[in-house]
Amino acid sequence: MGDRGVVRTGQLPRDGFFRGDTLQASNFDALTAGFTAGDVLIISELHGNQIHHERQRVGLKALAQKANCTLSVGLEFLESPKQNLVDAYIAGQLNEADFLKQVGWGGNPFDDYREQLLLVRQTGGRGLALNAPRSLTGRISKVGVAGLTPEESALLPPKFTLGSAGYRERFDAIMGGHVPAAALQRYFEAQSTWDENMAYTATEHLRLNPTHCVAIVVGDFHAAWGGGLPDRLRARGAKRVLVISQVETRDLTEAELTAELGPHTRYGSRADAIWLSQSPP
Repeated sequence: MGDRGVVRTGQLPRDGFFRGDTLQASNFDALTAGFTAGDVLIISELHGNQIHHERQRVGLKALAQKANCTLSVGLEFLESPKQNLVDAYIAGQLNEADFLKQVGWGGNPFDDYREQLLLVRQTGGRGLALNAPRSLTGRISKVGVAGLTPEESALLPPKFTLGSAGYRERFDAIMGGHVPAAALQRYFEAQSTWDENMAYTATEHLRLNPTHCVAIVVGDFHAAWGGGLPDRLRARGAKRVLVISQVETRDLTEAELTAELGPHTRYGSRADAIWLSQSPP
């Protein structure tokens, strides 16, 4: 994403849990103190990073034990129209092989997420299918929101809004080398659809279940630096949104790590907390 407008001297940490605003050492329990009904925790990941997945499992178990609410867990990889299949799987009415086939699971191993999702069997919460249908986001990437049919437009979450200008700027920096310039707007609309659908699904669940709180497992770009999912959750009325951005430091130079940690002069803090990991080579 280029220069983030950050200047820092001295050796930077490569592992550990830090506040996003001051980069002072902290911990998961301190961040989530007082977590209660209506609150949302986003804990990001680099897909496939086993340290990130294990920290999600440990953190969510700890949160379930101490939170003053019924913890529900949402995954970005599950499409919201297939919520009934998620419910059936968690209730033991649908075996895992059939569940994965019927929800169209692919790409990332389900082993990385099984424990996080099934934690709700212990909490009494709900496993939430957060994502927009892939058929919808795929269509948007081809024709844009303006090109959708009325039937397709009806699948968008109510009061659909694009991500912020800063979010778009960072999206273009990441995607510019992979997507033709003429298609960037359409792809950003698809990206915003993911964020909006996740935010709408989570906040609707909280509205209908006022004793619940929600933890969301999601890729880091949706979570870090604002403008995406955290902003959309707040705009849709989430009481408190806490964001943990997980960052893999193994291959980062000092300059790159400085940029990744922030805070940035325009984007602000990367997240409420930054969880650094240094995976073995």
